[in-house]
Amino acid sequence: MTRLFNDPAAFADEALEGFAAAHRRWVRPVTGGVVRAAATPAGQVAVVIGGGSGHYPAFSGLVGRGLAHGAAVGNVFASPSARQIHSVAEAAHGGAGVLLMYGNYAGDVLHFGQAAERLAADGIDTRTFAVADDISSAGPDESAKRRGIAGDLPVFKAAAVAAEQGLPLDEVLGVAERAGARTRSFGIAFSGCTLPGADHPLFTVPEARMAVGLGIHGEPGIGEEALPTADEAARLLVETLLGELPEDVAGPGGQRAAVILNGLGSVKYEELFVVYRKVAALLGEAGVEIVDPEVGELVTSFDMAGVSLTLTWLDDRLEELWRAPADTPAYRKGALGTPEPEQAPVTTRAQDTAVPDTAAVPPASDASREAAGTVLAALDAVARVVDTHADELGRIDAVAGDGDHGIGMRRGSTAAQRAATDAHGLGAGAGTVLARAADAWADKAGGTSGALWGTILRSLGTALGDQAAPDAPRVADGVTEASAAVRRLGGAEVGDKTMVDVLVPFADTLAAATAEGLPLSDAWDRAATAATEAAAGTAGLLPRRGRARPHAEKSLGTPDAGAHSLALITRAVHGVLLNH
Repeated sequence: MTRLFNDPAAFADEALEGFAAAHRRWVRPVTGGVVRAAATPAGQVAVVIGGGSGHYPAFSGLVGRGLAHGAAVGNVFASPSARQIHSVAEAAHGGAGVLLMYGNYAGDVLHFGQAAERLAADGIDTRTFAVADDISSAGPDESAKRRGIAGDLPVFKAAAVAAEQGLPLDEVLGVAERAGARTRSFGIAFSGCTLPGADHPLFTVPEARMAVGLGIHGEPGIGEEALPTADEAARLLVETLLGELPEDVAGPGGQRAAVILNGLGSVKYEELFVVYRKVAALLGEAGVEIVDPEVGELVTSFDMAGVSLTLTWLDDRLEELWRAPADTPAYRKGALGTPEPEQAPVTTRAQDTAVPDTAAVPPASDASREAAGTVLAALDAVARVVDTHADELGRIDAVAGDGDHGIGMRRGSTAAQRAATDAHGLGAGAGTVLARAADAWADKAGGTSGALWGTILRSLGTALGDQAAPDAPRVADGVTEASAAVRRLGGAEVGDKTMVDVLVPFADTLAAATAEGLPLSDAWDRAATAATEAAAGTAGLLPRRGRARPHAEKSLGTPDAGAHSLALITRAVHGVLLNH
C-alpha cells in the first residue's frame, strides 16, 4: 500500500513537483506536466505523451532525448485534462507540429482529442495516436478497443526517434502506427494496488491464485488461475503472445522482437530475472531473435504485484528506432552526443492561460448574479452528496472497473465547488460560475467522468449565460444540450451501461415537464425520479464501453457507477431548487 503521503488529493501534484525537482538536468515543470529542460529544436516535431499518475516511470520519467519532448500528467489513474495537455504541448512545440500519444482509455481519448482540437485552433498542427497493445482487453477483430499498457514504451520511442531524425508530422505518425500495429502485451497479477489514502486494494486475488489479463488501473483480470511457478508464468505469457501474431508477421521462426518484461510495482527485480530466464529460452526455442530486451519497472500500477510481457515485432526500420540511444530520468540506452544546454524556464502562453484570471469576470446582470447563488448552492449539494457516497461509488465501480469512480467524482465536485465559490465572490453571473466550475471539474477529476461532467456544466453555463434571468425552459434547454454533447463526445448511447442511460431520460423528462408549464422544481422532481429509475435499470445491462467492457458479465446485477452518481446528483439538486 502507499504509506508516504500528505493529503491524498494532493498526492499526484506533490509527486510531480518532487520528480521535477530531482531531475532538473532532464526536465522542467510547466502547467500540467513537464517538458524537456532544453527547448524542442526549431523545425522538429514534438512528441507529447501522457496519462494518469501512479504508473511511474510512465509518463514523466520518459521525457528526454530519444524519447518524449513532454508529458502531461493527470491525477492518480486519471487522464490529464484537455487544458493540461494543451499547456504541455504548447510549451513543447518547436514549430513543426505535435504528436499526442497515450494509452487507449476512454478518458485519455476524450481529453487528448479535445486538446488536439484546441491546439489546431491555435494554429499548431496536431495529430493523436492511442497505443492499444493489451490483447486481453479485446479480441483481434476489435483491436481498436484494446487498452494501452507496457507497449506504450516501444511505440513512444519509435515515434520520438523518428521526430528527432527530422521526419515531418504525418511521417512520425506513420511510424507510431507501424510500431503500434506490431506491439502486443499480456499481464498477470497476484494482488491489487492500493491508492494513497485508501484502506483496501482496488481488487483482491484469492490465496494461491493469480489474475490473468489485468489492466494497469486496478482493473481485475479477465480470469483467474492457480498460482504458477516462475517458469509456468513465463510459459503462459510467451505462449499467449505467440498465439496472436500481427498480420504481416508470418510466424515466429526467423523473426526479431523487442522484448519487455515489465514489473507492475512490487515484484522484485530478482523475481523478474527468474521469469525472464525462461521467457528468453522459450522465445529462442520458437526461433525469435530478441533485440535489446528490457527487464524492470517501465509501466507500473502503484504497488500491484504482477508482471506483463510485451513483444514488438521488428522490421529493419523499427529495429533501428528501438536500438537508438535515449537519455531520460528513468530510461537510458546507448550514448548520445553532447547534452543539449539547459534552458531556464520561460513563461509560455500556456502557463499564462492555463488557469482562468480570477481577478476579473465578464459583466453580468443582477438577475444572473442572483441565479449564480442558486448555482453555487446546487454545486455545494453536489459536492456533499458525492462525498457521502464516494465509497459506495468506488465499490460499485470495482465490480467490473477500476474502483476509482468515487475518488474521481469527489476530486471533481470539490474542485468545481471551490471554483464556483471564487467566481461567485467576484460577482460572476450564472454562466461564468458554471464555466469556471466545468473547467475545474475536468482538470481535477480527469478521466472520462471529468471530461463528461465538464461538458455537462459548460453546456448548462452556455444556456444560462450571464445576462438573462434563468427560467425553467432555459434550464431544460441546457440539460438537453448537455445530453447531446455527452453523447457526441463519449460516443455512448442508451443501452451501453453508462451515465447516458440516466442523462437521456432525465433530459427528456425535464424538457417534457417544462413544456407542460410545470415550475422548475416540480419538473426537476419528475426528471430526477426518472433518473433514479433509469440508474437502477442499468443493473440489468452489459457494458459496451469503458474499462468495464472486458468484464461485462461481472457487472450484471450491479448498476453503472456513473449512472448511479448522476441520479444521486439530480436528486440532491432538487433539494436546492425547492429552497430557491
